[in-house]
Amino acid sequence: MKTAELITAFDRHPEITPELRVLDLACGSGRNGYWFAKQGAEVTFIDRNPESFDELWRQFPHCQFLEWNLEQGEKPDLLPFDVVLVFNYLHRPSLPWIAKQLKPGGLLFYETFTREQAKFGRPSNPDFLLNEGELEHRFAKFETLHYFEGHMPGGETGMLQAKAQLIARAVR
Repeated sequence: MKTAELITAFDRHPEITPELRVLDLACGSGRNGYWFAKQGAEVTFIDRNPESFDELWRQFPHCQFLEWNLEQGEKPDLLPFDVVLVFNYLHRPSLPWIAKQLKPGGLLFYETFTREQAKFGRPSNPDFLLNEGELEHRFAKFETLHYFEGHMPGGETGMLQAKAQLIARAVR
């Protein structure tokens, strides 16, 4: 599994110990939480389609796995996390809930598509595409450690994608 470069290139991670709590939200294959779990962190993987949970559970029995559709029903009541990961996912009504999942000083890693992505292909539905500057604006109360918005190679093909990236620290 290839973990997002946004995570692996960041040089100010908290110390990864069994006490480090990480949330991999809308995790899909779990590739980003996998990186933390492999180093011993306690990762909570959440996805509505938990096809990969069986394999992850065998490798990381110390982690938690929740099947949940982020866009329907009540949000789960979780303990705060040291790190929250959100990649290639946008559900605007969930953004305030995501912000509340971090402990003070916790890190948010968020990367998803912008409206420019419609020029390159899928996704093209504006409901799933960020407006210019929206990601940084939505988390304006956080301390921004890294922000990028523009075109970058992505996916297995390396084709251009339009994305925004944010690494931010919760400062409540």
